[in-house]
Amino acid sequence: MADTKRKLKTAILGSGLIGTDLLVKILRSEYLECTAFIGRNLQSRGMSKAMSLGVKISDKSIDEIAQNPSSYELVFDATSAQNHKIHAPILEKLGILAIDMTPAKVGGMCIPGVNLHDCVSLMNVNMVTCGGQASIPLAHVIGQVHKDVEYIEVVSTIASRSAGPATRANLDEYIETTESGVKQFSGAKKTKAILVLNPAQPCINMQTTVFARVANPDMERLKPAIDAMVKKIQAYVPGYQIAVSPTLENGRIMVMVRVQGLGDFLPSYAGNLDIINCAAIAMAEEYAKARQSAKR
Repeated sequence: MADTKRKLKTAILGSGLIGTDLLVKILRSEYLECTAFIGRNLQSRGMSKAMSLGVKISDKSIDEIAQNPSSYELVFDATSAQNHKIHAPILEKLGILAIDMTPAKVGGMCIPGVNLHDCVSLMNVNMVTCGGQASIPLAHVIGQVHKDVEYIEVVSTIASRSAGPATRANLDEYIETTESGVKQFSGAKKTKAILVLNPAQPCINMQTTVFARVANPDMERLKPAIDAMVKKIQAYVPGYQIAVSPTLENGRIMVMVRVQGLGDFLPSYAGNLDIINCAAIAMAEEYAKARQSAKR
């Protein structure tokens, strides 16, 4: 009889901040196991952390997966947008699920609070961006309540120290992918995304503000709908909180959220990295549950 409780075999590609924090989250999951932590530099901080946790490490990058495909059912790609465009067809050919942590926008966009179940049928899902994970659920609700969304602007402010080399290298992709995601999930005619790296000390928590222009704002319907969505997100991102409830400001709807991280590997102020990792874990666990159900 098949073991329906067997954990999904996952690998992390990318040994930076995001990859290492993902590792800690996977190790406490009842649905996932990390069979390899993969990068390019065995001396990196992430590799040292993985070794201390007893996880297999490799510096062969995508070659490790290509050479041992039966060891992996799902790969978290925490490298860069450019690298994922190279990795995606390799993983597809091997029949391995891919959760893309970069703004490459190769696979279908996944916002767990909005379309988690729809994404289970996809072999490659894109977690959009940290700003997208924070703002798109709110934009989606605005679009559900109002069918005439003219414009949505999202502004995310994060601690400069929480933006690693890959984030800085992918700023153009970040803006493009966030704007595309906001438009797709809200139905807004025009969208704009802004990312502010704040160097303040002590470091600030992630903060995201959504501005929306609609013809006939319905605040009475919007406020409880936003509250319901926030509770849904808190099920997988506990540190996601409303900072400013939906309000009308200069003819625009405005709502602000603040995200505090769990502090697994990253500092708690790095809510921007924590929210996208929590979203990715939620997606991976949904894949695992689907496979367990299929084996019953």
